[in-house]
Amino acid sequence: MNTMRVDATFVRPTATVADARENARSFLEALPEPAATPDTADTVILIVSELVTNALRHGGDTYTLRLTAHPDLIEVAVDDPSPKPPRMRTPDLTGATGGFGWRMVNHLARTTAVIHRPTGGKTVSAFLAR
Repeated sequence: MNTMRVDATFVRPTATVADARENARSFLEALPEPAATPDTADTVILIVSELVTNALRHGGDTYTLRLTAHPDLIEVAVDDPSPKPPRMRTPDLTGATGGFGWRMVNHLARTTAVIHRPTGGKTVSAFLAR
């Protein structure tokens, strides 16, 4: 099976998490067999939402979303200009400061990776079983 890649790049402050989720839905609908299961699709959308939210919040309103379908995996990768990697935090049960997202992404993904780019910024990737 060939690898399928769909790049959706947003470099303007008006780009929203909803834009990213819509691009992810389109990507998932276009997948050839084996198509993503409904549970996998929901998980991809959730991870896209979380990683893009973090990029917008901590990366200066600029991000690049890349979705790649490998034979056995779906890769969600988000670039942003911030050099600071995501970190595990103690969740704030009052909801004031969060702390749930990166823990959730690591729990849902088969594996995650953070790569610092030589030109600055980073790429945060999550790999999910297809």
